[in-house]
Amino acid sequence: MTDLTSLTTIDDLRSLARRRVPKMFYDYVESGSWSESTFHANLDDFKKIKFRQRVAVDISNRNTAVDILGMRSTMPCAIAPVGLLGMQHADGEIIAARVAEDFGIPFTLSTMSICSIEDVARHTKEPFWFQLYVMKDHSFSKKLIDRAKKADCSALMLTVDLQILGQRHKDIRNGLSTPPKLTVKNIINLMRHPKWCFNMIKTSRRSFRNIVGHVEGVSDISKLSAWVSEQFDPKLSWDDVARIRDWWGGKLIIKGVMEPEDAAEATKIGADAIVVSNHGGRQLDETSSSISMLPPIVKEVGGKVSVWMDGGIRSGQDVLKAIALGADNTLIGRSFCYGIGACGADGGNKALSILHQELDMTMALCGHRDIGEVDYSILKA
Repeated sequence: MTDLTSLTTIDDLRSLARRRVPKMFYDYVESGSWSESTFHANLDDFKKIKFRQRVAVDISNRNTAVDILGMRSTMPCAIAPVGLLGMQHADGEIIAARVAEDFGIPFTLSTMSICSIEDVARHTKEPFWFQLYVMKDHSFSKKLIDRAKKADCSALMLTVDLQILGQRHKDIRNGLSTPPKLTVKNIINLMRHPKWCFNMIKTSRRSFRNIVGHVEGVSDISKLSAWVSEQFDPKLSWDDVARIRDWWGGKLIIKGVMEPEDAAEATKIGADAIVVSNHGGRQLDETSSSISMLPPIVKEVGGKVSVWMDGGIRSGQDVLKAIALGADNTLIGRSFCYGIGACGADGGNKALSILHQELDMTMALCGHRDIGEVDYSILKA
């Protein structure tokens, strides 16, 4: 068992995950599209935002809890949908959902997960959210929604920024596949990660279980990659979003909004929340960071819809900065994923504990004891 006491930052967990996760799957998480300028901008623009330190104020009895779509959450964070999380660690999505449940924050399962909707539902007690990619095969999308309903998922997160797949050079160079193809290069790399391999041997969950066995003509792994690469729907429109809203009939989160006019459309469509997100810098490169687009989008919607953000969050301080700039909630992807890759459940819990402690302490040093009272006044002008 790994001693986690010496790991005090998300970057510590990232370094450990890099050693423990096979290269193609670590690179899948730690990469952006094209030149990765947007991936880096997400991080760099957070660093430009500075706090105002306040002193001699009562900071006892602090509270970081918020209400998120009717759920009381320990902090203004939910786990973002992460594809292939079950390749960071065996049964990764099941582990992640249980960690989030125990910590008291929402968990989102990706369409492109390794563990299926049903797998996660069988191993959790509380409802989780399901994230949907719209496929050309609309009947398959509707079946996914029906399966999410049967699993009692409490919200649908519709991702609208992946109509075509952004080019991610690392994935192409690594020959990313699930499970990995047994090439000489991959075998050598897998041999360097015996614990990861041992855990993978013990589970049957090694492919996209939301898809295999649920799509006509995709009965085995060999046909899966070709189907997935052709299935993202380039014709996705706001009319399609409205249709999906009606199919679902419950809480709807629209993820991938980066411009005020799109935020206005998402508000008109009846979204319960929108996520300011550039897909972690994995889609359009040479565009704005998520945090830089948060204020104008908050201004545009004027409180008509809950505004969340993701992209570049690597600390509890980043979470607090987003809240100060008007976000009602944040989604945590890579920061949490590093923990799962590093040490499974223990690592995931460590990641959330680090984020929560940093959020709580920074809020206090800025002179506040209730997250609900935090606003732009804690930041340098």
